Amino acid sequence: MSTSPSGLSHHHPTVAQLQTPTHHHQSSAGGSTAAILTDEIEEPPRTNHLLQWSQWQLIDSILPTGGFAHSFGLEAAMQAQTVMGPEDLKTFVIHLLENTGSLLLPFVYEANKSPNLDTWTKLNRTLEATLTTEVSKKASVSQGSALLRVAASVFPEVPSLKTMRDKLLGSGTVSFHHAPVFGLTCGLLGFDSGTSQRAYVFMTMRDVLSAATRLNLVGPLGAAALQHQIAYVAEEIVRKWMDRPVEEACQTSPLLDTIQGCHGYLFSRLFCS
Repeated sequence: MSTSPSGLSHHHPTVAQLQTPTHHHQSSAGGSTAAILTDEIEEPPRTNHLLQWSQWQLIDSILPTGGFAHSFGLEAAMQAQTVMGPEDLKTFVIHLLENTGSLLLPFVYEANKSPNLDTWTKLNRTLEATLTTEVSKKASVSQGSALLRVAASVFPEVPSLKTMRDKLLGSGTVSFHHAPVFGLTCGLLGFDSGTSQRAYVFMTMRDVLSAATRLNLVGPLGAAALQHQIAYVAEEIVRKWMDRPVEEACQTSPLLDTIQGCHGYLFSRLFCS
């Protein structure tokens, strides 16, 4: 087991501190500047329809979280000649989604169920110790840190995200793994656990198929058709692994993890992982 990041257990802010909104400064004329600052305009109540807009935005490929910089081991699998064509790609993606469901959905679920700093800290440390390769750890931290930065800027109605970013992200003592950050963000935005877990699996499928098109394994139309075919399998995977505690997190395809660990040794590579 890896040791926990130093200093995290002693001086991190409480949940109440995270959820305390900052006060607006008054202008020299005595009037509030809130009226002229776009990011401080009072937010309307979050209805179900507004919640759906947030859900779509969080899984939109235009959100700059860095997911498209990673191939989830696909590039290494191609160079190892484990994946050679569309049929191999389909098998690879299904195994990847199964591995994502078994290993990472428990972290998304528990962070979504209890979206507070204490729970997130525990989950983040556990995932840090669970991931077995340096490549997968770096990919997880890179995407998690990017997601926190983006979410804190995009969703100002959740001040705890900004506070968490300002207090912890720049400290260098915490590794922000993607699955716990995603679950925490979904929980703070009010997403239910089923939506959050399906969204996480969907993003994994979306990103690996995008990588496949850039690696010329399949064309854009072929990738779209393959995504539709695999959606039925993905739903079965989500139902199989959803709502499980982190104590049940496990690897179902260790070969994929081994192949991804070889990514750093590739002479020529397009992706970060």
